[in-house]
Amino acid sequence: MSTLPSKAQILTWIAENPTLTAKRDIARAFGIKGAARVDLKALLREMEAEGALTKRRHSYRDADKLPPVAVLEVMAPDADGDLFARPLEWQGEARPPRVLMLLRESDPALGAGDRILARMTEVRGEDHDYTARLIRRIGMNPQRIVGVFKRDSEGGRILPVDKGQDRQWVVGPGAEYGAKDGELVEAEQIGPKGRLGLPKARIVARLGDPSAPRAVSLIAIHQHGIPDHFPDAVIAEADAQTPVGLGKREDLRHLPLVTIDPADARDHDDACLAIPDPDPANPGGFILWVAIADVAHYVRPGSALDHEARKRGNSTYFPDRVVPMLPDRLSGDLCSLHEGVDRPCLAVEMRISAEGDKISHRFTRALMRSAASLNYEEVQAGQDGHPGEKVAPLMAEVIAPLYGAHAALNRARAVRQPLDLDLPERRIVLDEAGTVASVAFKERLDAHRLIEEFMILANVAAAETLVAKRTQLLFRVHEEPSPEKLDALREVAHASGLVLAKGQVLHTAQLNHLLAQAAGTDQDELINLATLRSMTQAYYAPENFGHFGLALRHYAHFTSPIRRYSDLIVHRGLITAHHWGDDGLGPFDVEHLDETAQQISDTERRSMMAERDTTDRYLAAFLSDRVGAEFAGRISGVARFGLFVKLDETGADALIPIRTLGHEFFHFDAEAQTLMGADSGTIIGLGQRVTVKLAEASAVTGGLIAELVTLDERLMPRGPTHRGRGKAARPRLAKAKRAAAAKARKVKRSRH
Repeated sequence: MSTLPSKAQILTWIAENPTLTAKRDIARAFGIKGAARVDLKALLREMEAEGALTKRRHSYRDADKLPPVAVLEVMAPDADGDLFARPLEWQGEARPPRVLMLLRESDPALGAGDRILARMTEVRGEDHDYTARLIRRIGMNPQRIVGVFKRDSEGGRILPVDKGQDRQWVVGPGAEYGAKDGELVEAEQIGPKGRLGLPKARIVARLGDPSAPRAVSLIAIHQHGIPDHFPDAVIAEADAQTPVGLGKREDLRHLPLVTIDPADARDHDDACLAIPDPDPANPGGFILWVAIADVAHYVRPGSALDHEARKRGNSTYFPDRVVPMLPDRLSGDLCSLHEGVDRPCLAVEMRISAEGDKISHRFTRALMRSAASLNYEEVQAGQDGHPGEKVAPLMAEVIAPLYGAHAALNRARAVRQPLDLDLPERRIVLDEAGTVASVAFKERLDAHRLIEEFMILANVAAAETLVAKRTQLLFRVHEEPSPEKLDALREVAHASGLVLAKGQVLHTAQLNHLLAQAAGTDQDELINLATLRSMTQAYYAPENFGHFGLALRHYAHFTSPIRRYSDLIVHRGLITAHHWGDDGLGPFDVEHLDETAQQISDTERRSMMAERDTTDRYLAAFLSDRVGAEFAGRISGVARFGLFVKLDETGADALIPIRTLGHEFFHFDAEAQTLMGADSGTIIGLGQRVTVKLAEASAVTGGLIAELVTLDERLMPRGPTHRGRGKAARPRLAKAKRAAAAKARKVKRSRH
């Protein structure tokens, strides 16, 4: 091309090629070479000055973009009956984009003038610029109910599954949404909240059989009493919030901070950046930035939002939904660090040496703009030499330095020796109908570890700062294991032919040595599980007792205030300590810190139980059509009433009742964690390889019952037809115990 492209042509190119927006990419696209590049640079600067483009280091983007979640005003239907909306917070200079509403059957009717919160999707080649899916109508906050629908001649009634609700809900004719008698449904209240008579509702979703997988998380939510409905005052406060300007904040919008999250993440509360330290006094060192959404600006002490967030304590995550700590307007929009959108943050700048030691750090209250929203897999693929279109332009300036800093932090980690457990995490994948499509184990990538190490360092910096400034905070406490649990772990290690030293102060390095002994052997998973079970449960406290597992003296949660109330308290502490505004720690925060610590520790455990119960039910439903099939696994627990087996394929836990083990009597040894056959002398203990046949799978309870087929690749001996308990059994029992002890000593000698 002999002449410069027009401004319209440049904007079209950037819109169609969002990952090829550097000046050299634009020049290459339009065939601009030599001295003409100077003219192109001047044209791009002119467009930037006009507001048509914004510059991100060496690349450009169209300023006229909507964030992934936006507030819209619905307009009157057009001649074809289509419903369009306009953005209420439009910042661009060009005309506001045209937004087509895509409504589901369960969505409420919308009319001209309605204000809504919607999820946006950009489209091309249509007569509109975006499509929008309704999240909810602003100012409308109908109560939701989950229950079993009972049809009658006048519509029907809903019997809530929540034990705390004994009132039925009336569903009038036309509001049944096609629900059948006995189905589990989700409904919302219609009409005013009156004191007399039964409340009225309309069904908005059919969840099918109450025992079906799609209903599992909703049942868990109600059974565990997890609040999933925001009060009207909370929604009103959230809807009244507006985007934050620069003001007195430090401007970090020139930094190419990026978010790295799971591919299906809807909110992004942390961003990071690594820059090689130019200081010659720190050769090979890095400057690390971690920026966290400034939730404290929106959730003020004593507000309705604050009371509700404290009550919930944290967000709860299920395979098919999230019960958030904060309303969508905040968690999915104003407090989410979306790509290319200005967002307020609390950021920490940290200098580390080539050995990964933190030299210094400083906190700032700032305004940032994410350069890219990335996921773990695409970042790792880029580092492994296969960058996609989105990652390729970021490799040299952003991705490579992140991995360089991670390598340095790994060197410091090797010296610190935090507990290095290797326990795979399950990932349950659901299809569109809510049925389990597959169960797999999540792959642990260096990209995951990179973000974890950055966040840990930022958490340490926050705790150290507040301790130094004598400001109240909530520590994340993890105490060392009790002597009783350590003794139990030693027994398991001894039975496996391994050693855990005794009679000295315990350090994580000793546990890591035990894990290293087991690595690559048949006892690997057993020792990892036994070590995990020996740990105490972490909790929140105003007093600092250290974090044993991470081998850290000062540790607090700073990096996830969207989903954890503890982090919000730490943010407020930083605001107070640095005198950044009047939205720091309030009098209630300070006076009730102990109660808050207990409250959010309890809600965290509640969420963990609900998530675990849901996972168990999904796995039981997934395996329900495979009753009678055989599975390989390993004994993960021994109790007086039977054995627990962790299945290799799914990681599910199945119970083998002791009554199914054979006709002989089995003696339970709590100290050794074994069952021993009184007649055959068969010893069954932790870690043994087994094959089991699935006998029952209950999606309602999440229970799996199995029968033992083989033990260490040998068919399970059944013993005589009587259940020996008498004197004849005792000599055999004593002999079997002696044989087991001798075998353990022999294994121990051979391993060392």
